[in-house]
Amino acid sequence: MPETTVVFFKEADGKVPVRDWLMELRLRDRRGFAKCVERIQRLAALGHELRRPHADLLRDGIYELRARCGSVNYRILYFFHGRDAVVLAHGLTKEDRVPDAEIERALRRRRAFECTPALHVFEESIDGQDPKDD
Repeated sequence: MPETTVVFFKEADGKVPVRDWLMELRLRDRRGFAKCVERIQRLAALGHELRRPHADLLRDGIYELRARCGSVNYRILYFFHGRDAVVLAHGLTKEDRVPDAEIERALRRRRAFECTPALHVFEESIDGQDPKDD
């Protein structure tokens, strides 16, 4: 199976929610950050084949990438665009289940992405480097 392209959703104002969330997480919890990055890499390698305990379908085409560090549960909400691309839409820390409001936010971002994909794709990697330079 070919590697899945993973992109970050970018708001119309240029903000990149998951990247910003990950950069804050790197400052607060380096181990949690590393686990989230590892899960993103696993998602890139396995795409649609990634299953529990690492990923799960929430509803309406929104999935959660699951990482745990100690007693903290990190989630990155994402959706697929076509067969070989995934868009990281939203990151959060959760205690119980993912709140409906967070899923709704990811759904709004998916609708925006589907209308104008080029406007909503962030072109850098997590560490700020251009992925084409790797």
